[in-house]
Amino acid sequence: MMEGPIPMSYAEWHHCITVECGLRLTTSFIDERLAAMQNANDFRTKQFVELYGLQHHQNVLSWFQLAREKASESAEN
Repeated sequence: MMEGPIPMSYAEWHHCITVECGLRLTTSFIDERLAAMQNANDFRTKQFVELYGLQHHQNVLSWFQLAREKASESAEN
């Protein structure tokens, strides 16, 4: 589904996380990742930004936030 090694859209990222990595985007998982990725002092966040750049970090944050919104909507239904 992805054209390159790094997801460039929400759909590619979602596929990578849920299909290729086999992870479930539960609200608790999403909340943990958001908390870590929003912490500029988190070692893994620093590494992520160094490896992939600030723009991709911002993209992934927005994708986690969108996944959180979708998870919340699903829980309500």
